[in-house]
Amino acid sequence: MKVGIIFGSKSDIDIMRNAAVALKEFEVEYEVHILSAHRVPERLTTVIREMEDSGIECIIAGAGLAAHLPGVIASQTVLPVIGVPIKAALGGIDSLLSIVQMPKAIPVATVGINNSYNAGMLAVQILSLKYLELKDKLYTYRTEMKEKFITENEEHIEL
Repeated sequence: MKVGIIFGSKSDIDIMRNAAVALKEFEVEYEVHILSAHRVPERLTTVIREMEDSGIECIIAGAGLAAHLPGVIASQTVLPVIGVPIKAALGGIDSLLSIVQMPKAIPVATVGINNSYNAGMLAVQILSLKYLELKDKLYTYRTEMKEKFITENEEHIEL
């Protein structure tokens, strides 16, 4: 049970780190690569093949500006790809639209701008279809999340 995390620049590390945080919470292994769809396309293709061969079952891809990385990855594999639009210009809306508006038959699941934590959670959900122990952990996580919310919000609230 392993996920690949790919993003285009070292400057994206702080944003993409939260995908790893989510995966760690559920004890899901991952590997990380900094690759560019535009600067090193041949290396990207090689890494995608290596990921498929190594048993990676889902790829999280973060990208800003033109944000082609998730779509290029999706065009080269049948593994599920989760895109994380990274805020760079136009508040990240340009990245969001670049990732979410994929052509027919080449989908990229897309989370909110800079929300790599949700990308990690979506990867966990995808993997939980195959790994039942992961599904059990997700149920426990959600139950505890609800209980914590109720406890924190039952207290007297003054405005």
